[in-house]
Amino acid sequence: MIDLHLHTKRSDGQFSPTEIVRMAASAGITAMAITDHDTASGIAEAKEAALQYGITCFSGIEISVKGAGELHILGYGIDPDSKSLQEFCQKHAKNRQSRSLRLIQYLNSCGVSLTLEEVQAYNEGRSSGRPHFARALAEKGYASSVSDAFDRYLTTPEYYANVERPKPTPEKGIRIIQEAGGIAVLAHPHQVRLPDTELDSLVVSLRQQGLSGIEAYYSLHTSEQTAFYLRLAEKYDLLVTCGSDYHGPKVKPDIQMGTGVQGSLCVTDENIVQRLSQKIALHQNQNER
Repeated sequence: MIDLHLHTKRSDGQFSPTEIVRMAASAGITAMAITDHDTASGIAEAKEAALQYGITCFSGIEISVKGAGELHILGYGIDPDSKSLQEFCQKHAKNRQSRSLRLIQYLNSCGVSLTLEEVQAYNEGRSSGRPHFARALAEKGYASSVSDAFDRYLTTPEYYANVERPKPTPEKGIRIIQEAGGIAVLAHPHQVRLPDTELDSLVVSLRQQGLSGIEAYYSLHTSEQTAFYLRLAEKYDLLVTCGSDYHGPKVKPDIQMGTGVQGSLCVTDENIVQRLSQKIALHQNQNER
């Protein structure tokens, strides 16, 4: 079983990298990737644990970029010590801290009584992401669930206009990944929320900027969506990847590692891992020339 989209508490997940690897082994996963948001800080720990459990573990990252909906680019095979990547991650951390202050002000203006200290309790005092705010909102009764908190407060037009942090262009996000030795993959294309024809055009544009793959298999994709994304991958000669987007039951309770939502994932095609490995190796060899 393969799961190439997993989050740890180094960004907005519930568990440590070591715990995620141990849980993956218990779930029967044989190939995985840590893809924390805008940080590579959990990769070394995860890879060390993966050696102990005999699991193939790709180094990864998930970068939010400018665009329609939730446009995210996954990076696989990255060097976590890459200078350009480290500079990006450090800049992101500062932006996230300032966004947290704006988000508290925004929520307070919406009638929500919430402090940054209360939010940080859900991430051990580290820099907080939207899922940490969502958990706090749900715990305090301002939303019925984490998902409801996102719908009510964290993905609204008002949120994007007043709170959201600066994001790189898709071209820059892809370049950051490539400069770190990795390859770029479009994450959960359904969350971009574009009609099929417009998504097709976006994929063409991203491919021209260096995109190498598309996450066709994902926990929340319908069978019809998956079929369309597979056709896009074939049409534009892109890699196909798969991922649950697991964060932990306190963050995304419906999503299970490896199996997605009620068995919606369960990908076992070893060709996905082989092609991904080959593409990463090819890109890194080209960079060395």
